[in-house]
Amino acid sequence: MIFKKADDLQTLVTQILLAAGANQETADAVAEHLVLASLSGVDTHGIWHVKGYVDAIKDNIVVPTATPEILKDADQSALVTGFATELAIEKARNNGMAIVGLVQSHHIGRLGHYPEMAASQAMISMVWGGGFGMVEPAAVPYGGSQALLHTNPLAMGFPLGDQPPMMFDYATSAISGVKVNNARRRKETLPPGSIVDKNGAPTTDPEDFFDGGSHVPFGGHKGYALMMAAEYFGRIFVGSDAYIDPVLGGPIMRHQGVTIIVIRADVFQPLQAYNTNATAMAQRTRDIPPAPGFDSVKLPGDPEVQTRETRRQEGIPIEEAIWDSIVEAANSVGVDAG
Repeated sequence: MIFKKADDLQTLVTQILLAAGANQETADAVAEHLVLASLSGVDTHGIWHVKGYVDAIKDNIVVPTATPEILKDADQSALVTGFATELAIEKARNNGMAIVGLVQSHHIGRLGHYPEMAASQAMISMVWGGGFGMVEPAAVPYGGSQALLHTNPLAMGFPLGDQPPMMFDYATSAISGVKVNNARRRKETLPPGSIVDKNGAPTTDPEDFFDGGSHVPFGGHKGYALMMAAEYFGRIFVGSDAYIDPVLGGPIMRHQGVTIIVIRADVFQPLQAYNTNATAMAQRTRDIPPAPGFDSVKLPGDPEVQTRETRRQEGIPIEEAIWDSIVEAANSVGVDAG
């Protein structure tokens, strides 16, 4: 295991992306996003992706100099090709709430990043993504034996005054695709109920997934319902199919549609009243005595905050294989990874 400071990693990732052809604004934003994911302990959506992003640029799947466009615009809504959360926050600040659709984008990383952005501006938010399974489906519907959907993520965030927000984000599949990849690379088995084989039978062998197997929704029919909701909120509601390119985005991201909803926390009451009630509920939750096997009750989002504090002091742990992939990406564009 290698340990690297967050600031050093952000500088390196920015340099790699710039050398790969990205403009400064994009390189800065992507590097910040990836490093913050790793700093938060969400390693599946962190710097692990650097080589994949560089490869996507080289394969002409991503246009590194692309700039966001507003395709449709109204007071409380917009359809855009990038930086959707910033626009949603701006519109919500002026109008109480806003909804922004995102199309023609590649991997959008850790979804929790966006509710945290909104919460820092005293705003509630939710993010829904779909469309990833239109070309290469990877998740069976509840009760099905053939893949139809994908990991279809969602996220929500609620500000807590000057405290870190109550926030969660997750795939609606039982396990993320990166975790299946990691288990295969490490020659580990997966938890029961994570995937099925090509015949729809449960399995814990990650090789079965790559031999025609599929993800399953988390939580049975309830998780499946949320997976479908993400597909409708993401691809269908946004209308991302109308904006696909035959090459750009690659097979998984080509049909991606994302809906971001942002609401000012003071729409129905003064912000001080909201903050008082929100922080009181957070404290009531944390004050609950822990069950056997737990040291405390945590609010959604607490583990990420605690991990950040630890990794800021001790450095971000990086597996040798992942660090090697970053060095390879750096070398491929003429950057010295040190």
